[in-house]
Amino acid sequence: MTAFPTLSTPAGPVPADAPPWNRQRASQMPSHRYRDVHSRVDVPVEERRWPSQRLTAAPLWVPVDLRDGNQALAEPMDPARKRRFFELMVAMGYKEIEVGYPSASQTDYDFVRLIADTDIAPDDVTIVVFTPARDDLISRTVESIRGIRNPVVIHMYTATAPIWRDLVLGRDRPALTELILAGGRDVLRAAGDLPNVRFEFSPEVFNQTEPEYALEICDAMTSLWDASPDRPVIVNLPATVEIATPNVYADQIEYMHRNLARRRAVILSVHPHNDRGTGVACAELAVLAGAQRVEGCIFGNGERTGNVDIATLALNLHAQGIDPMIDFSDIDEIRRTVEHANRIDVHPRHPYVGDLVHTAFSGTHQDAIRKGFAEHRVRATAEGRAEADIAWQVPYLPIDPADIGRSYDAVIRVNSQSGKGGIAHLLESGYGVELPRRLQIDFAGRVQRHTDATGDEVSSSDVWQLFHDAYLIEADAGVELRGYAASESGTRVELRIDGEPRIADHRGVGPVEALASALSAHALGEDAPIEILSLHQTSVGTGNHSDALTLLEYRTPDGPRWVAGRDASVLGASLGAVLTAARRLRTGRVTVVTG
Repeated sequence: MTAFPTLSTPAGPVPADAPPWNRQRASQMPSHRYRDVHSRVDVPVEERRWPSQRLTAAPLWVPVDLRDGNQALAEPMDPARKRRFFELMVAMGYKEIEVGYPSASQTDYDFVRLIADTDIAPDDVTIVVFTPARDDLISRTVESIRGIRNPVVIHMYTATAPIWRDLVLGRDRPALTELILAGGRDVLRAAGDLPNVRFEFSPEVFNQTEPEYALEICDAMTSLWDASPDRPVIVNLPATVEIATPNVYADQIEYMHRNLARRRAVILSVHPHNDRGTGVACAELAVLAGAQRVEGCIFGNGERTGNVDIATLALNLHAQGIDPMIDFSDIDEIRRTVEHANRIDVHPRHPYVGDLVHTAFSGTHQDAIRKGFAEHRVRATAEGRAEADIAWQVPYLPIDPADIGRSYDAVIRVNSQSGKGGIAHLLESGYGVELPRRLQIDFAGRVQRHTDATGDEVSSSDVWQLFHDAYLIEADAGVELRGYAASESGTRVELRIDGEPRIADHRGVGPVEALASALSAHALGEDAPIEILSLHQTSVGTGNHSDALTLLEYRTPDGPRWVAGRDASVLGASLGAVLTAARRLRTGRVTVVTG
């Protein structure tokens, strides 16, 4: 019996032309039931120009969360949630917002009237309302926008793809064309005389519509609505159900871009969905192919697998040095508002906004990030500029988390997959403690043993406690430092060994060397002296209230070992480290750690 009895492990033949390194077998999946995109729609193949283009500026972003996103929610937004979300979009800098489907619900109608009756929409924000091509619904839509002082777009849609024509609408191409034009005439009759109103048309399921028919319909609509540079018409081309690789959508968009009539009077818009998980790529390639406007949802809510995520799109531009024209400086506040409105949590691995997107658990990643941060600080100092102003080039972090209001606290987190770099980073960022490389290796082995045993992630406070227990804690082992006196001639050290006082004078040396010699003579024996291999100074905390921390490497019969001493003064910390080393040598507490 297999571990997964509900699965059918592929057992078909290995393809005859498969290379020897590929042993995948034919599966039992019923893939024969489906047709590829080229069997469903004729994709125009011309001399492509989009592959040689580059993204150089942000398109016009149009969030459709309040309409398309809202209709996909199990619990549609109530008026308070809608208003809060709208206010967020305005604060972020969106200048064109689709606010609802006023003929479909009273809540949407009332929200459009709220915009008309209040000042929640700044004058430079365009309001978009959505309607099907039906006279009564168009009339209700136009009624909802009367009195709005802002620019308004009436967005009319009709599905145009063959399956929708045949199965849903029951109309052939000529009949559907007449339905769409009739809707366009109704829009023109109801709102054509309103000076602040423009029009948008979407051939829904454009990406599965015959290209020549989509072009015919869109040209007919721009002619009907008399598109001009002064009153341009938006032609919005949705990938309503994603069925192909992004390059196919780019070909379709470029065909329209190069062949639309009245092109200078048309704002070419796209509306990708994410059924194949490539909505972002579709939108980016569509912009290369000529699109000027992108509709989508902040963090990608929407029907089925969602609309394209316009936050990811914008921050992708930011990461390429292009101003996204939208503010993401507090991405966690944006996330909280979106989650509140949608009642859906954002995934922790969601690009840019997820809780874990700037977090490294892997040891090699952590080491690279830590070195990148160090180089960034050094370069900023060398250039005499703020760290926030210089070029960002930290490995594994496409953008500076600070750009979007994130701190560096969670960039490196430690679990059983972590290495010395990540562990050292937690001590350095959380406590200001900088470990020398050899101590990083020793301590990483201890942390690794702990995480392997517990299976848990460890925080910076956990790491500090492990460090404290490994290097700072020690019973007195019958050895006490009672005092010392340093002078120009040398140092007197007063010890208590197994309850007996011992006084040792050492000429020409300082307190640290004198204490090591005294302990060697009186606590350990001359044949087992304390041999200090290296001494490193750091601190715990920052500012006037920080403590000195001495990291001491010493020799034992089993090889080098480490201890630490902490005190308000550097000398006190160094003496404490020497004393701890002596106590461990005396009690034989030498822990061998491999990692």
